[in-house]
Amino acid sequence: MGKKSSAAVAPDEAYLEAVTEKRIRFFEQIKDRQAREHAEIGGDPIRITLPDGAVKQGKRWMTTPMDIAKEIKSSSRLIAQVNGRLWDMTRPLEEDDCALKLLGFDSKEGRDTLWHSSAHILGQALESVYGCKLCSIWPCTKTKERFYYDAYYNDVTLNDSHLGRIQDKALECFAARQPFECIEVSKAEALECFAENKFKVEIISELPEDEGITLYRCGSFIDLCRGPHIPNTSFVKAFACLEASSSYWRGKENRESLQRVYGISFPDSKRLKEYQDMIAAAKKCDHRILGESQKLFFFDPLSPGSRHFLPHGTKIKNKLFSFLRQQYRDRGYQEVESPNVYNMKIWETSGHAANYKDNMFVFEIDKEEFGRSTKRSLVLSQ
Repeated sequence: MGKKSSAAVAPDEAYLEAVTEKRIRFFEQIKDRQAREHAEIGGDPIRITLPDGAVKQGKRWMTTPMDIAKEIKSSSRLIAQVNGRLWDMTRPLEEDDCALKLLGFDSKEGRDTLWHSSAHILGQALESVYGCKLCSIWPCTKTKERFYYDAYYNDVTLNDSHLGRIQDKALECFAARQPFECIEVSKAEALECFAENKFKVEIISELPEDEGITLYRCGSFIDLCRGPHIPNTSFVKAFACLEASSSYWRGKENRESLQRVYGISFPDSKRLKEYQDMIAAAKKCDHRILGESQKLFFFDPLSPGSRHFLPHGTKIKNKLFSFLRQQYRDRGYQEVESPNVYNMKIWETSGHAANYKDNMFVFEIDKEEFGRSTKRSLVLSQ
């Protein structure tokens, strides 16, 4: 028999309730303890310098960037930069003298923070709808605008037909105006909090004993994360699930098979509509579709991801190569070729392994990993 349809699988509600209760109780106890500690050492006057040179007065371990944003009536309230370091808007300032910058969605830092926080809500939706074990090491953006969350579902397989249910739950979480809250924990405390999730335990176990670990809570959802995050979920006004695919834990094919769900979010619905229109237009110009419709090339399951050039496509390809080679010669270059297959060490150095390993052809020789580039490697010397 095939795998169960995810539409027919309900989460283990008893397990979810027990784990959620435990984590929230754990989180609140540490949050209360840290709040008391901050109250004991806080209250000293601090100077807060804004980008225009204006100086505001605050209290150490009490005043937050959000307090300053409200005081100066700033509309940039997604994330702050304190002495050059990204900082939660609701996190109290700790230093005596602070250079404070407030950032909105029009900044790269603001966009990345909104998408990072949205990835947490996507994880919350996945966990509550399917009772899965979340696996992303640090939720992040996979490409310029999309973000994703990986999770382990046992015998459940997701596909695009299940995205509606996930999207509805995520939208419910966004509308609930859930605040993002943060606590600092020890390695032992982090292991206790996520004892039921072997993937999180594996990540935490590899961290140095003295490394600071932060956990973020958003509604009923608690996750291991470096942060920072937007103040609360109401800053996301538009969200959509884009697609589902499969992946491997830590990118290794001998590890657990995971399900990956991609999403996109914006601070207003107009930008989401523009994004969706852009994606629709790009699909019409997809070279994979145009190439096959114009009989330039085709794909075959016997060689996944590789194109088979037909006569017309081969003529065009050869013509382009001839043009390029003539340009090389005209500009005084000589052409050489390098291998496509290398030890993974070179891909780690170049950054390809960290960013593209899931989409690379990776195999093992003599207990060492090797990877093949997706592009023909061509080096020119002058």
